[in-house]
This record gives sequence, structure tokens and C-alpha cells, in this order.
Amino acid sequence: MSDFNQFGAPEDENAEIKTLALEVEADTDNFESWEKLIRACEAQEGGLNRNSSPQALSTLRDAYDRFLLKFPLLFGYWKKYADLEFNISGPESAEMIYERGCASITNCVDLWTSYCSFKMETTHTPHLVRELFERAATCVGLDFLAHPFWDKYLEYEERQEAQDRIFAILQRVISIPMHQYARYYEKFRQLAHTQPLTEVCEPETLARIQAEVNAEAAAYGAAARSEAEVERDVRTKIDAMYFEIFQHTQEETTKRWTFESELKRPYFHVTELEHAQLTSWRRYLDFEESAGDYARTAFLYERCVVTCALYDEFWFRYAKWMAGQPGKQEEVRHIYMRASTIFVPISRPGIRLQFAYFEESSGRVDVARAIHEAILMQLPDCAEAIISWANLERRQSGLDAAIEVLKSQIDSQNVGLFTKAVLVSHWAYLLWRTKGSSEEARTVFVKNMQWYADSRHFWQKWIDFELQQPAVAGEEDQQSERVKHVFTELVTKSRISPASKQELHLSYMAYLQDRGGKDAMKEFLAVDREIYGPSSLSMLDKSAAKENGVSSGPLDEATKLKAENRYPGYYEYYGEPLGSGQGNAPFA
Repeated sequence: MSDFNQFGAPEDENAEIKTLALEVEADTDNFESWEKLIRACEAQEGGLNRNSSPQALSTLRDAYDRFLLKFPLLFGYWKKYADLEFNISGPESAEMIYERGCASITNCVDLWTSYCSFKMETTHTPHLVRELFERAATCVGLDFLAHPFWDKYLEYEERQEAQDRIFAILQRVISIPMHQYARYYEKFRQLAHTQPLTEVCEPETLARIQAEVNAEAAAYGAAARSEAEVERDVRTKIDAMYFEIFQHTQEETTKRWTFESELKRPYFHVTELEHAQLTSWRRYLDFEESAGDYARTAFLYERCVVTCALYDEFWFRYAKWMAGQPGKQEEVRHIYMRASTIFVPISRPGIRLQFAYFEESSGRVDVARAIHEAILMQLPDCAEAIISWANLERRQSGLDAAIEVLKSQIDSQNVGLFTKAVLVSHWAYLLWRTKGSSEEARTVFVKNMQWYADSRHFWQKWIDFELQQPAVAGEEDQQSERVKHVFTELVTKSRISPASKQELHLSYMAYLQDRGGKDAMKEFLAVDREIYGPSSLSMLDKSAAKENGVSSGPLDEATKLKAENRYPGYYEYYGEPLGSGQGNAPFA
């Protein structure tokens, strides 16, 4: 912020702005703090104008610039900022703000209409005003509620008394499904009767209709007809042609009316949307996609990602839909960039990782690496991003490169113990599944056990690893010993809760039943007694009491159900192949 003590500004006014600026810096997501700061800056010196001090104006501009960088979709504040600049510095400064605003929220009918209205009043060069209107038409002309914009465009041409241009605009609008479609058709029809035939439709269309009228007259053997009669019949056919266009527009408008009526907040705000609103957007997008019109579907997506800018599901969907359109790679990249750099909070890194996958698939591996590094600059403890980066290096540079990424992050002071446990487990699984070395993977688990003994994820992955080892003829006893060893270590050395130990042991009991040898039931009953038996027999109680005096306590309901109904419980617990997708659990 600016130096508030310059130019002799009131001390209490400066103090308030300083306090509000500190509040904003402490929590940049707090919208109310930003609003208070903006109001305080606007109220400096009793209200700012072109005679206000440079320091006060600098403070105001700094606050607005930072606020709109944070919330670029708040069109009302772009308008306020432009109005302030107009009053302070004139039309050139205001126009720069409008340009920035329209670049930030390209499909805002209200903002474009305000900009065009401003241009009408401040520019006396018609072609410059029309250029702006045409830019706006490209950006917002298809909006269901675009009638304020089209009304403003027509108003301008009426001021210029350009009847041909008015007619051309109406000719475009009558084909667009929108809220006030019928009003534009009636105006178009009235004007069509006063226009020369050569202006009413394209030359090819006019020639075809004239030929049809002459052919019909000849077929009925009509006598020579006057020019007025021929023109009347031609106009009748042209009118019928445009009525068909009107009927089609009416049908398309009716189809969309239900969806539009369900959208209660078609603009951006920081407050959450109701689930019903999100469902309405999904249904509307489904409809527009099924209709197959690229321009209309893309436009609806642009509207959607304004209202739902903070919901990454719609950015994912938009990018996937665009990727399905031929030759739209740059458009897909632009969608990912907007979502990743402006709108979706960094706390949900999924869209950024998807962006990295897209760039990798496009051959831009360095960009994909840079995206991962950027995520970890903000979220150094994000296991999902670290594993994704390691997998990227494995795909592009081999297993050793992937392991180097994992090791460097495990050694980092910015990564927490829980995340490190996840990374160590992934390291072991890479050695097992990619290199095919079970022994090296097992060594990673054994050597790191002392560091991650309090991580349930670490124990779960080690257990899953041992249980998934294929049976080798003649080595059944060794395999059973390895599995038993993991569960012995779990009881004696892990620092997870007794209830978690009990639940993890369910898989051991299922293993003993399904894959155990002749003496497996002895071990089965021993585990049943020592893990799930009364406190006087429970190894967990004794272990907990020995370590920290914590008793195991009752099983939670899910574990109790599985323990008491062993067969259904085990197969419910392992209904899917072991390890399938479980590695993603910490990131859910």
C-alpha cells in the first residue's frame, strides 16, 4: 500500500486504511475485509475527485487493482472503478479499466453494455464505436439475457439514423434464442416491409424466391402480372421464410427456458452455490452438448465457469469437452491456465495436475515439471503432487529419477511425517511393481518402520504388499512367516491406535483362512484370542499399557461387525483387489 502519512492526510483515516490493509493481507480470501478496504479508500478526503491528493488516489487504485486481481469476475466493481477513473482522470483512464474488466470477464452482458454505453457518450467516431459493439457481440451476443446489449446497439444505430444497419442487426438477432426474442422479430418484420427487396435477404435467396414466384404464375397460366403484384408475392414468401426462422428460434428458446429459470445466480460471488444450482448447470450443459452446436455449447461453458469459477468439476468438464473438439488444443490449454492461475484455489491441486498431464501429453515435459514445482511451492506437503511428479519422472526418465524425487522430498523439512510415510510406501511399490524387486521393496519397509510406526497408511501398504505376493511352490512357509512378521511388528512396534490394529488384523485372519497351511487355524485362534479377546488376554491392551497406559477400548461399529461376522466381513473388506486405488486414500 502507499505511504499513508504523505501529503498530510488525516491520521485517523490513514490508521483505518492501514488496519484494513493488514486484515486483507492476513486473509486474502476474506471478501468482507476487501469490501471494507475499498469503501475506506473511496471515502478518503470526504470522497475522491480529480482534485484529490496523489497519495489518496494512489491508495485507491492500489486497493482496486489488488482486489480485482483477486476477484476478477466481480463485474460491478469494474464498473465502479471505471466510473471513478472517469471522474478523476477522464475517458482514457476509464476506457483502460473497461478494457481490463472485459478481458477478465469476457462474457458479462452488463459490463460490455456499460462499456459500449460509455463509448457512445465519449467517442464521436462511429467506426470506433461500432468496432466495440462488434467485439461485444462476439463475446455476449449469444447470451440468453443479452437483450440489454442488443437494445444498446440498436439505440446507437438509431441515433446515427442508419436504417440499413438496424435492419442488419435485427436480422442477426432473430435467429438467437433469448429472453425477448419475440420483440425483436416484431420489430424486424415491421422494418422489413419498408426495406427494398435487395436489402431484405441475400441476392441468391432473392433470386430463388423470384424464380419460384414466376414459376408458380406460369404454372397457373396467370396473365401478365404487374411489378407490384410480383413484389407482393415475393415479400409474402420472404415473410414466410423469416416466420420459419422465428418459429425455430421460439422452439430453441422454449427448450432453454426451463434451464434458465433454474439459474438463480447467473453471476460470480464468493459465497457457495446451493447443490440444486450445481445440478441445474450440469443438466443445462448436458442439454447444450447434446444439441451439438459448438458455439452455443462453448458460450454456455464460459457462462458456467463464471458462476461456478471456484468449483473445479466444471473446469475439468470444460477442458474435457473442449479436448473432444477437433483442433482445439490451444483452447484446452487456455482453460487449464485460467483455472490453475486465477480461479480454482491451490488447496485443490487436481486441476493443476491435470494441466501437467495435458502438457506432458503435448510433449511439453518441462512445462509439466514446472507445474508440479509451482504446486509444491505453495503446498510443500502435498503428497498427491509429489507422487505425481515422481511418476512423471518415471515415465520420462526412468525409475531412478522417480526415486530421486521421492528421496529429495522425504529429506525435506517442509514435508510432514504423514506425507513422508506415503512417499516411502510409494517408493517401495515402485521398486516392486516397476522394477519387479520384492526384496528391495521389503527392505524399504523394514528400514523405515521405526520412522513411520505411527502411520496407519504405512502399515496398511506394507500389509497389502506382503499379502499380494504370489505364492511360489516350495516357499509357502517363508511367505507365511513374512506375513506373520509384519503383523507381529504391527502389534509390538507400531504406534497407531489399538482400534486401527484390530481392523488391520482382519486381513491377516482372512489370509490364514484362505491361504494358510495345515496349522493355520492354530494361528487364527491365537490372533482371535489375543487381538479380539477380553482385556485380560489382549496383547493390544498389554502393549498399550506398557507403552503409554492406553487401553484398546471397544471396537468401533464397523470393525466389530467384521470381527463378529468374519466371512461376510472379510470379503466386504477385500471385495476389490488389494491395493487397487488404496494408494489414493490420503488424498481424498
